[in-house]
Amino acid sequence: MVSESPVHDLKLSSVVPARTTGDDKIHELTNTDLAMKLHYIKALYFFNSDAARGIDIFTLKKPMFYLLDRHVAVSGRIRRRPDDGRPLIKCNDGGVRTVEARCGRTVDEWLATDDRTVDDRLVYSEPLGPDLGFSPLVYVQFTWFKCGGLSVGLSWAHILGDAFSASAIINMWGQIMAGHVPPQPLKVPNTTNNCQFPHSSISQKPFSLKMVDPVGDCWKIANSCEMKSHSFHVTTRTLDRIVSSTSGLNLAAKHQYFRVIMALMWKSLAKIRGESDSKVVTICANNSREGNEIASNTQVIGSVEASFNVGKADISELAKLIDEKAMDETSVIEKFVERESGQSDFVMYGANLTFVNLEEEEIYGLQIQGKRPIFANYTVGGIDEKGVVLVLPGPENGKRGNSGRTVTVIVPKNQIIELKNELKKEWGIF
Repeated sequence: MVSESPVHDLKLSSVVPARTTGDDKIHELTNTDLAMKLHYIKALYFFNSDAARGIDIFTLKKPMFYLLDRHVAVSGRIRRRPDDGRPLIKCNDGGVRTVEARCGRTVDEWLATDDRTVDDRLVYSEPLGPDLGFSPLVYVQFTWFKCGGLSVGLSWAHILGDAFSASAIINMWGQIMAGHVPPQPLKVPNTTNNCQFPHSSISQKPFSLKMVDPVGDCWKIANSCEMKSHSFHVTTRTLDRIVSSTSGLNLAAKHQYFRVIMALMWKSLAKIRGESDSKVVTICANNSREGNEIASNTQVIGSVEASFNVGKADISELAKLIDEKAMDETSVIEKFVERESGQSDFVMYGANLTFVNLEEEEIYGLQIQGKRPIFANYTVGGIDEKGVVLVLPGPENGKRGNSGRTVTVIVPKNQIIELKNELKKEWGIF
């Protein structure tokens, strides 16, 4: 017997820019954009009843009209150039798809669920295609819980921009709702690479990218195994204990917690998977672009390769390897996709075990009626079987520094229990 979904009464509609964009505006896609076309960012924010009190769907949708005036590509649709078939975004005011829903549980009951895969019910999502000209690039789902709480779920086509772009735009939606309308015009994307990784000397295929057969007009990948998501809350106290108890680690700056988490997750999954699947990992980090408001794929993508047994290594050894040997492949990816355009499609997330550093992002910057989320989480859709680990700020008051970290892991279903046992036994992480 199939149990009835607690999420029901879905109502779909669209929001378009407040003003007509015109017929001729085109958003050209970079090669890095095209490398991400099979991936989707999914963001989910939970608010308690105090934040949602008196809020109706009109209050939530009205700011989007003005937001889309400033980001016209977000409400556009995919087209292809007639000469070579290269995808682009036609800024035709096709709109963002909005979804209203009800949930028969309370927010607390929902968050008490161990399996975060259920959160997909709160983030309405469809892959682009097969009718690309009619497929929305963005979905936003508003779900009211029986306690009066509210969740905001964002599904964002990665071809538009990275997770940092998605976070910035949904935070801007909250600012507009609060009456703080940002000025125009938009600034030009900052393409200067400010990441700490040295540039890769690789002249051929980047480690962080996997070639797949062309998918045509249906932009999705078929996984060979079922993937499952689980989130761990790692407190600041636990992180400090790991740092202090591990020889060779001296990480005074809290932004370096990412390397500690990356090292222990890499080690733990290597012990589960074996060495052959664990030598190379991919790292995604923010390319500092302060003041830039436009959506873009300017995250820095790097890789690091271990020449030793990762599962038996000390985490300080792995952290040092990440610090000293991670190589920036962003420009290599851009050139490689240009060379292979039309011959192949690509997968980045999950081609290797992929780490996404969101720990300094303003994930809890979204506010409704002056209230921050009680919990926020990000995942990635369309990933390959090596999996993804996202490191985000933790939920305690939404404050940096004392909130710990939320670590969201998406890996093959049969590895989740082993990973939970390993982290609990070795590190006291539940």
